[in-house]
Amino acid sequence: MSTPASAPAPPGGPRSAVRRRATQQHQQNVANQRPSSTRAAGAGGSSSTMLKLYTDEAAGLIVDPMVVMVLSIGFILSVVALHIIAKITNKLIGN
Repeated sequence: MSTPASAPAPPGGPRSAVRRRATQQHQQNVANQRPSSTRAAGAGGSSSTMLKLYTDEAAGLIVDPMVVMVLSIGFILSVVALHIIAKITNKLIGN
């Protein structure tokens, strides 16, 4: 039993290694190019370094947006609760 001629090649192998190497070389070439203008160099606006701060490859703490939302709502609720507690204790104690 033979495989059909249109069967896809298995993943990996020498072709994907060559593709990976070519992609890495292209990325290095793009990174080594000098900016053609002062704005591209970062002298008056966003630059490529600023853009790197907001990518998935950025180093640092990665927090899910839902976690930020829950923590901020929890903080707001705690401030409101403290205000209510202060009002109640002021009425009971302060007269």
